[in-house]
Amino acid sequence: MKALRLGLIFIVICGLAYPLAATGVAQVLFPSQANGSLIEKDNTVIGSKWIGQDFTAANYFHGRVSSIANDASASGSKNLAASNPELKKRTEATIAQLKKDNPTMKNTNIPADLVTNSGSGLDPDISVASANLQVDRVAMANQLDHTTVSKLVSDNTTNRSLGIFGEPRVNVLQLNLALNELLD
Repeated sequence: MKALRLGLIFIVICGLAYPLAATGVAQVLFPSQANGSLIEKDNTVIGSKWIGQDFTAANYFHGRVSSIANDASASGSKNLAASNPELKKRTEATIAQLKKDNPTMKNTNIPADLVTNSGSGLDPDISVASANLQVDRVAMANQLDHTTVSKLVSDNTTNRSLGIFGEPRVNVLQLNLALNELLD
């Protein structure tokens, strides 16, 4: 009977009280982050700062390979082993599509993040090299000057966290929103 009482007490504390307290504190101190860092335009949610979206139109920057097809509730990617033939096939198809979409690319080294997915399959960021590789296509598709689009990438680059963690990166959704503002 003591074990049952103790179990119920811990269920109430750990399963109810603590999650409610943590959620309440997060809502008070960090309301935007607690609600998913949603990005709105004209009172409509168009995405989240933390979840990648699948942009395929020529006039937009494209993000990483995603195995979830815009369904963030199904997070997790197909972490295929390097020896898996499906990974090789998918990577070759992605490279072929990348070259087709970006004809001015020539035989440039393709950044790995453009042909592989992140561990979660949700990563919204690409490397600066990946964004720069797409500048010509986006500039041509939007009838913009190459320098203008390059500056847009530069202006939307986030540096290393605390100056030492990670690599400089570009959030694709925010970059495409800035592109839309430039075109309006």
